[in-house]
Amino acid sequence: MRFNDKSIEYEKYLKDVKMRKIKIFVIQIVLLIGFFIVWEALANNNIISTFLFSKPSDIYNLFISYVSSGVLIKHIGISVYETVLGLVIGSTLGIIIAIMLWWSDTLAKILDPFLVVLNALPKTALAPIIIVWVGAGIEGIVVTAVAISIVITILSAYNYFKNMDEEKIKMLKSFGATKSQILFKLILPGNIGNLINLTKINIGMAWVGVIVGEFLVSRYGIGYLIVYGSQVFKLDVVMMGVFVLAVCAWAMYEIVNLIEKFYYYRQRKIKG
Repeated sequence: MRFNDKSIEYEKYLKDVKMRKIKIFVIQIVLLIGFFIVWEALANNNIISTFLFSKPSDIYNLFISYVSSGVLIKHIGISVYETVLGLVIGSTLGIIIAIMLWWSDTLAKILDPFLVVLNALPKTALAPIIIVWVGAGIEGIVVTAVAISIVITILSAYNYFKNMDEEKIKMLKSFGATKSQILFKLILPGNIGNLINLTKINIGMAWVGVIVGEFLVSRYGIGYLIVYGSQVFKLDVVMMGVFVLAVCAWAMYEIVNLIEKFYYYRQRKIKG
């Protein structure tokens, strides 16, 4: 096969991949719009109770009202701020502790049973205790978010580090590499993709911690909106809060996704 034939085949392959992605995206949008249309129709024809399920048009009108008054923006801003803090602190501390465990096998063996037990504990059930210890402000909510994400970060990151290709480590040692050189030249660079994926998981974990904390003590935030709506039986407020939460979590996920794509793009560019 000639070079031109290969390039034509490759371009055709890239075009097929792009068309498949577009097709999947269009199907997802159609399914989402179809869901809202069916929901609206069922509510308008009294097949489902608007008191219990609300309906998309009421939720949209409420959303516009909250945005116009600036109330919703304030709630979103506070929740996003708490979540980003919890995500950054939880991920950073988790990775640092995972590095310490990788560095010292003795420390890893000492802490292993404690980490397993902590991972098994329902952290959301400990949220009231955490808030009593830390305080009922933003600090307590952020610490709750950190508590939910940090253990899984430690265990996952440590597992990534330990499962690094042993042959590559032996090769570096044969050239006289120190442990810190192995860490910064092989272990961390070789796990960037895994750590980015772990950050994506931690976005959901951080949001869970923030919402639980806001359920308990906050007077602001998306979690407060949801619990307030349920307390006064305004299900349109609850549903609006849930949809806004979903959009915020998706937006944060996409930001990390873009960072991941940029990283791999830079890597391909460096390699040639």
